[in-house]
Amino acid sequence: MNTTAAQNLATLEQAQEMGLRPEEFDQIASILGRTPNFTEMCVYSVMWSEHCSYKNSIKWLKTLPKDGPHMLVKAGEENAGIVDIGGGLGCAFKIESHNHPSAIEPYQGAATGVGGINRDIFTMGARPIAQLNSLRFGKLENPRTQWLLNGVVKGIGDYGNAFGIPVVGGEVFFDESYQVNPLVNAMSAGILNVDEIISAKAKGPGNPVYIVGSSTGKDGIQGASFASKDITDDSANDLPSVQVGDPFQEKLLLEASLELAKTNAIVGMQDMGAAGITCSTSEMSAGGGVGMDINLDLVPLRQADMRPFEILLSESQERMLVVVKKGEEEVVERIFDKWDLNAAKIGVVTEGGTLRYFMNGECVSEIPAESLVLGGGAPVYEREYAEPQYFRDLQNFKISDVPEPKDLVVVARQLISTPNIASKRWVWEQYDSMVGTANMNTNRPSDAAVVNIKGTNKAIALTVDCNARYVNNDPEKGTAIAVAEAARNIVCSGGEPSAITNCLNFGNPYNPEVYWQFVGAIKGMSAACLKFNTPVTGGNVSFYNQTTKEDGSSSPVFPTPTIGMLGVLKDKSTHTTLDFKYKGDLIFLLGESKDDINSSEYLASIHGIRLSPAPHFDIEEEFRLQQCIKDLIQNNYLNAAHDISDGGLYTCLVEMGLVSGLGFDIVSDSEVRKDAFLFGESQSRVIVTVTEDYEEEFLDMVGEHNVPVTLLGHVTKGKLVVDGEHFGFIEDIRPLYENAIGNVMSK
Repeated sequence: MNTTAAQNLATLEQAQEMGLRPEEFDQIASILGRTPNFTEMCVYSVMWSEHCSYKNSIKWLKTLPKDGPHMLVKAGEENAGIVDIGGGLGCAFKIESHNHPSAIEPYQGAATGVGGINRDIFTMGARPIAQLNSLRFGKLENPRTQWLLNGVVKGIGDYGNAFGIPVVGGEVFFDESYQVNPLVNAMSAGILNVDEIISAKAKGPGNPVYIVGSSTGKDGIQGASFASKDITDDSANDLPSVQVGDPFQEKLLLEASLELAKTNAIVGMQDMGAAGITCSTSEMSAGGGVGMDINLDLVPLRQADMRPFEILLSESQERMLVVVKKGEEEVVERIFDKWDLNAAKIGVVTEGGTLRYFMNGECVSEIPAESLVLGGGAPVYEREYAEPQYFRDLQNFKISDVPEPKDLVVVARQLISTPNIASKRWVWEQYDSMVGTANMNTNRPSDAAVVNIKGTNKAIALTVDCNARYVNNDPEKGTAIAVAEAARNIVCSGGEPSAITNCLNFGNPYNPEVYWQFVGAIKGMSAACLKFNTPVTGGNVSFYNQTTKEDGSSSPVFPTPTIGMLGVLKDKSTHTTLDFKYKGDLIFLLGESKDDINSSEYLASIHGIRLSPAPHFDIEEEFRLQQCIKDLIQNNYLNAAHDISDGGLYTCLVEMGLVSGLGFDIVSDSEVRKDAFLFGESQSRVIVTVTEDYEEEFLDMVGEHNVPVTLLGHVTKGKLVVDGEHFGFIEDIRPLYENAIGNVMSK
């Protein structure tokens, strides 16, 4: 350690300003055997931040199921999980959040979230072929929500469209809890040959270390720490913590990286996301049980006056760290020169597990790599948790206390045009769903996005799901429902659920009621993943999603454990779409209607009741239903399949009819309140259509699975009829459904 660095000792006050706790500052001193200098404390502050260390969540994350029949790379082993999809191919996929940056600068916050998640995929040697996103905002009529929505959607669209990867699916949800703190979760999936997986571990003392891609600037400094604290009225002052993205640079980096992956020159490669050079050098070193000597003055810079801690903590985009086989440097430099990108040798792999950072020949930081990462010296906490009063209060809810509206035709039109139910057309029209190499199977929609795998007869099915209102009202059940619905969407599209990735968005973990929500969500996710044999491949945790006000009070967002699920269609001919096909087709309900409006959009939007128990859900019923649908699709008995979810049965039928302009004539269940029948969201229900020619075989197979089935009615030319009452025509509903969000955003 040089004299200047040793004299520049960090103070407890500085540590606390950077988010470290007093006991953590003491722990760092114990690890080093001395007081850290300022640069070292900066390194620990980002690596021990919640965003990087998961110090308040890792204990519970370790309880999630990670083993499955198709797993090639498990959670925590590399940049993303990889699932075997057969034929020598694997699918790498992952979802991550970029919530805090998007709350401050929505365009760049969302754009760099897309860029970062795609780098996680192609650093493993996989070519990204599909993107999805899950977005949460406050009330749509609020001007700030409109500003955030416009910026986030434009950021996602501009980056993804320019990068050349299609957005194939997603979800958008509005609730006042997200008013200040939106959620922006980005998911990416890519395909690779299973014998060409690139590791993110550094190995081989003496091997050179390269930084490749864009130059390093001051954007994004302390971004990981920024993402590990509450949004406040002063958060706009943290704007330098928001990175700036360049999709054209990322496209060049993608092609150069995949070309490099085809050579024998590479040992390991990792994206520089949160915490930049600090994170990539420490995680690669710790993963391989080695150290590194890094010369910061060799890093290509955009600004000449950057100090060591700024270079280390910068989160400038479109950069990666590559460990190269000694003697193969020319191969790397030639490839990146071809793509007009930086490829600078900044260090070397060393023995002993120590990270040493140098500036102008002087050592400015000397830290054991293991002490910075999960499973090493990073702190692990289990926070106290307590059941909140609101959860006890909502158990008193009774459907009998809610008056049933007299005119359900009017209610149906109101519900179908609410922002959470209406088409997200205004959003997805800004995304290119066909750009790049992905090849959609059909323009007709299905419950999950289905993407062909070129050169094969296979396809993958992808979805993102989470009803945060359910999770808020019952974290364990609500999260189990999120997993079950994701699997149901895959199954209804003709696929076999394979694995999940998750993005766990919660409030402040030091709040016992928030941590209770988190623990319940993990328990519900574990149970459902075990039941559907969909192991967790990775993802991220995003705490501190809440607003702290001037008076010190805080308000967390709805707990939102977003589930991204991958499924496989072994034969893409099994792809099943949700649209009505033919007038006269029989409409069947699989599953049982319940006298249940719990936590429904109908209850929240029409009656203004936000708190009620989660809707009916029985995981065994759900499992039988999904097995039944799989067999029905394999036997080609279904013309259409669409799961009943947000908005209930009526919304489901309207969505099935709008594609081809067809309607429905159905009869309700006299044992169930009519508003519950039409708008309730009890789980484990799917609407299917069947031709009369297959009716007998269809009913026989459903009976074999012991799944309740009801003939509701038939498909019409365009008229909507319930119990003989005219609910209008499908073309009357179209503008209400398709233009609801666009009409607000265009004002």
